[in-house]
Amino acid sequence: QVQPVESGGGSVQAGGSLRLSCVVSHTTYSSYCMGWFRQAPGKEREGFATIWTGSGSTYYADSVKGRFTISRDSAKNTVYLQMNSLKPEDTAMYYCAAALAKPSVLCSRNPRESTFDYWGQGTQVTVSS
Repeated sequence: QVQPVESGGGSVQAGGSLRLSCVVSHTTYSSYCMGWFRQAPGKEREGFATIWTGSGSTYYADSVKGRFTISRDSAKNTVYLQMNSLKPEDTAMYYCAAALAKPSVLCSRNPRESTFDYWGQGTQVTVSS
């Protein structure tokens, strides 16, 4: 059973940084799409970053572009999300998700929940002002 597992959440002051990790276990695919999503209280879950694990190609939503960086360590089946210059509005539950056996073109645009088959349980990020 493929299972993404997030870690690295926590509380930080505005302007600070956090790095989230997501380990994807039990996958036999060498190239697939990983996405990061977040859901703030009372809001819908939104996707904001993707990475194609084969080439390392990435996509970012405007809300995080220039502040967040998604990367991967293929040998460890791990995807990272480096978050800098955090703002209170970044406070949310953060989820990673995997899309296996999907064309890479789906990974080069704003991520949609329907594209992703496997989801982690989430890790909380809280940014205080």
